Amino acid sequence: MPAHPDHRRAIPGVDRLLARPWCHRLAESHGREWVTARLRAVLDQVRAGRHPLPASEDGYAELLRGEIAAAGTPSLLPAVNATGVILHTNLGRAPLAAEAREAMARAAGYGNLEFDLGTGDRGSRYVHCTDLVCELTGAEAALVVNNCAAAVALALTAYASGKGVAVSHGELVEIGGGFRIPEVVEAAGARLVTVGTTNRTRLADYARAIASDEVGAILKVHRSNFSMTGFTEDAGLDELVALGAETGVPVIHDLGSGLLANSDQLGLPDEPTPAMSVAAGVELVVFSGDKLLGGPQAGILAGTGAGVALAKAHPLCRALRCDKVTLAGLEATLALYRDRDRAMRRIPVLHMIGATVDGLEGRARALAERVAGQRADRGAAPLAAVVSRGRSVVGGGTFPDARLATAVLEVDAGDAAERWMAALRAHDPPVVARSRQGRILLDLRTIAPDEEEAVVAALASLEGAG
Repeated sequence: MPAHPDHRRAIPGVDRLLARPWCHRLAESHGREWVTARLRAVLDQVRAGRHPLPASEDGYAELLRGEIAAAGTPSLLPAVNATGVILHTNLGRAPLAAEAREAMARAAGYGNLEFDLGTGDRGSRYVHCTDLVCELTGAEAALVVNNCAAAVALALTAYASGKGVAVSHGELVEIGGGFRIPEVVEAAGARLVTVGTTNRTRLADYARAIASDEVGAILKVHRSNFSMTGFTEDAGLDELVALGAETGVPVIHDLGSGLLANSDQLGLPDEPTPAMSVAAGVELVVFSGDKLLGGPQAGILAGTGAGVALAKAHPLCRALRCDKVTLAGLEATLALYRDRDRAMRRIPVLHMIGATVDGLEGRARALAERVAGQRADRGAAPLAAVVSRGRSVVGGGTFPDARLATAVLEVDAGDAAERWMAALRAHDPPVVARSRQGRILLDLRTIAPDEEEAVVAALASLEGAG
């Protein structure tokens, strides 16, 4: 019997294809060396059977263009958050205010990051944002590093490296990514000293730990990502500060969430703020820039001048410092809080939390009508879509018990739900929604008004409806 022909023998060589006019044009546009590498990748895929063998040499043009487009697509893409989770960690947490985005774009070039324009001498990046943090929290001094966990690690390293850190057993929390407070303490070169029990920790428990062990700091951790009810007891922040003053042990408050607005104004349960921690007299309060504050990723330390100076002087501070773009975005976000009403309007996180369900429902109905109109114009079958009430969450490890009444556009996808969800994610820009029992759920609370057109286009392009 004749041998089965090897299709790989029909694959042309790299040089032969590079000589084709279409390949020559691609090389001129993208660079010959890079296009050659992409062409080799295409040929490897054809040899491996991942692409069908083109009928002619010109058939490789389409494969190469696809390879170039895929390789040139950034890995980090903007997306529409239709999940109803406002601080969605996987989608980048807080979307930034327009003022923050503009400030970050301006800071992308040369600037006075570490240059004193008055004297012409070298300056310090640590002066940026600090006046605003102190103004808004009442702190004597402040320091900005690249995230909240880094800020906690820096504070503990500065105060308690080689010593103990007293933490309530009920505050040994786990944050996103599986990181836990005991691990952060260990990474700071400190020794964990747990006090009390899971549900009840008294001031006397801290006092005993300080008396019996070399404790360098008391760490009070805000349980922002879970709640505890029932037979519980906690030592108050004021009590801990008084104990610290008596024993010479500083109190560091890991607040995490970083709310600077009034929780009542947002319709949310009471939430401690950095200003409250500073007023209580803690040595340092630590909070995030990209959670409830609504800015870029950052960790902020605020408190006494001595506490901030000690953290700033530690060598670890340099390894954790922020870049100029982050500082610019954070400064612009903080400046909006000088007018709290303006902050509610301009900072997307606060605006989303404060949106009324009636307003969201009106937007959902208008969006559904636009989708129906576009599908009719395309000659596509209408979607089985209804507007219903649902519940949004704040997310980002904050307000674990809060549920915000919202309006949801429900699309009955049936057996096509998984395929349609994939199609929405593949849209440009991607639309990330939720699905439940064959229904696709799009929550208007986390869809910005200027993103509605993209959502309409994505829904209008779904195939196989009806």
